[in-house]
Amino acid sequence: MAAAALQTARRQLLGLYHAALAAVDGRRRVREYLREAHLVPPVHVVAVGKAAVPMLQGALDALGPAVAGALAVAPEGACAEHPSGLPGLRCLEAPHPVPDERSVAAGKAVVQALAQIPPEGSLLFLTSGGASSLVELPAPGVSLDALREATRWLLASGLPIHAVNRVRKALSAIKGGRLAAGLRGRPALHLVMADVPGDELASIGSGLVVPHGAADLDGRGIVLPQWLENLVAGSLPPAPEEAFRGLRHAVVASGAHARFVAAHRGRRLGYAVQRHAEPLVGDARQAGVRIAERILASPPGLQIWSSETTVRLPPTPGRGGRCQTLALAAAMVLAGSPDVVLLAAGTDGRDGSSEDAGAVVDGGTVARGTLAGLSPEDCLDRADAGNFLEASGDLIHTGMTGTNVMDLILALRLAPTDYNSLLGRKGIHEVSVDFEANPA
Repeated sequence: MAAAALQTARRQLLGLYHAALAAVDGRRRVREYLREAHLVPPVHVVAVGKAAVPMLQGALDALGPAVAGALAVAPEGACAEHPSGLPGLRCLEAPHPVPDERSVAAGKAVVQALAQIPPEGSLLFLTSGGASSLVELPAPGVSLDALREATRWLLASGLPIHAVNRVRKALSAIKGGRLAAGLRGRPALHLVMADVPGDELASIGSGLVVPHGAADLDGRGIVLPQWLENLVAGSLPPAPEEAFRGLRHAVVASGAHARFVAAHRGRRLGYAVQRHAEPLVGDARQAGVRIAERILASPPGLQIWSSETTVRLPPTPGRGGRCQTLALAAAMVLAGSPDVVLLAAGTDGRDGSSEDAGAVVDGGTVARGTLAGLSPEDCLDRADAGNFLEASGDLIHTGMTGTNVMDLILALRLAPTDYNSLLGRKGIHEVSVDFEANPA
């Protein structure tokens, strides 16, 4: 009976995760915001990031024929979903997370698009996470090969995202707000899907059109190998203040919104809910141990976090990313526990090097994976949590989700009274949620 209840609890956590994704869908959030924005037509749209295509679709839903032209830069495979039939609409694809020639071509296209927008009308700039690799123009003296090598080092370093993006800005001619020079102070609305702790605009997509101080553009304050230290030494100055004169910024979706919806649905299921405002940061393996120990020491109920952890990669990493690392590390602590289920997944549908979003684990995860001849410790040491979690049957696969608002961690500890009641529940009910009042 306990096993059946745990399976229902696993389905419920997956339901909460998908409900949160739906609530922060890029198309929905941009459409709803723009219905009250009163932009002056004609409107020209530039969208960059993992959610660029759905965000552009939301703009078209809200503005319709007022949109005179649009450019989207999205990950590989995303342009197949882009809207058609609008003259002047273009969708370019580029790689993530390491830039290549397509990223540079996209960076040039964005600069050109801004330069060609006529003075009348409005500019709408849409940003979501992933823009750091999708659009790029290397700074003078920085070759594309050097930029790619620097990006690989940064991704394997275990540095927090704000430090990674400081270095990226130092190597770029358009990041760190420098792209805003192309706006020439004209009125523009910048809508953002926040995928970093604190919804810090300067870090999202490396802050393409967000004002930066000189210190935020200097990567030399971070411990770097000498070759990279030399590379960032000649970073360009900030864009002039007048470039940002006409810009307005607004966050249309964030991890707080996703947590709010997951908490609301969890309460509808009858669980006591604890929604943590502070995100999980630092090493993913350590974070997994930490929250597993916390849930075991807590009373029954649902706990919810956003997450932006890091993984220090070995020379030849295996499959998986920070969510799968966190989940497997947590599963080792939870091994044998009959009453705990934990989900860790990226809201963008991707986790590190894998096509999987993350994993949902329980007290039997380690035993199931070990039956396949795998060691959880060895897999974690080799950054190969994904292969273990595939063997244990715990991976989550969503494909592209249309959003990107930090990782979502859901941990549920069942009370003894939950076991009988869970057996009669099919899943969560659809509930209309207004999270605008207080999503934090």
